[in-house]
Amino acid sequence: MFLLSWLIGFGRFWYGFIIGDDWTVAAAILAGLIVTAILNSRGVAAWWLVPVIVVVMVGVSLRRASRA
Repeated sequence: MFLLSWLIGFGRFWYGFIIGDDWTVAAAILAGLIVTAILNSRGVAAWWLVPVIVVVMVGVSLRRASRA
């Protein structure tokens, strides 16, 4: 029983840490990682894509939060 409650708590922590309050930011970062992996597998240097997505999504998230 202790193991089950520990696993549930562990899962809730990571869900809250990764998803947090705004699931769209997490989805955009995941999409950026997938696109970066695809581009890198085709020989395109796409290391810059994820940082750009992070900066843009933080701005979008802050704009949405300031309106509320």
